[in-house]
Amino acid sequence: MIYVALLRGINVGGNNKVDMKKLKQVFEEAGMSSVKTYINSGNIIFTDTNRSKKEITAVLEEAIYSHFDLQIKVLVYSFDEFKPIAEAIPAEWTNDTEMKSDVLFLWEEVDTESVLDALTVKPEIDTVYYVQGAVLWSVDRNNVTKSGMAKIIGTPLYKLVTIRNINTARKLYAMMQKE
Repeated sequence: MIYVALLRGINVGGNNKVDMKKLKQVFEEAGMSSVKTYINSGNIIFTDTNRSKKEITAVLEEAIYSHFDLQIKVLVYSFDEFKPIAEAIPAEWTNDTEMKSDVLFLWEEVDTESVLDALTVKPEIDTVYYVQGAVLWSVDRNNVTKSGMAKIIGTPLYKLVTIRNINTARKLYAMMQKE
């Protein structure tokens, strides 16, 4: 089965530095096959046919700790779980000089539509949707500093999400489709 692993908080602001070539090797040593990394923020596409998603997550978190001495949370999605998230991103959303659009990938314990209640959404500024496994967010670049979504930082919820811009989410989906 094809999976994507999203590592939370690596190579951000000079913290938790992880080399992607070494990370690819760690995944292979942990028994994953067809391992491909995408950009430096901890996005890994791979296949595994022997273990459950829960087992894969545990194996990968332990392997990362063993090799890098970092306790990094790993969020794993199968292709069938990732597909509806990627396809729910509105086609007109961009991540460029005009618009900022992100996917907040959710850990299982907060993966419910009620997660929206924990977010500070300003409907006149933010466009926010829940889809199983993620929250989709878009805002005009001119209004980013007025958005309430930045208030997630430092909250208990923030520790249970990992964020990727929609360009990255779309690219990961395209890479998974090729496997």
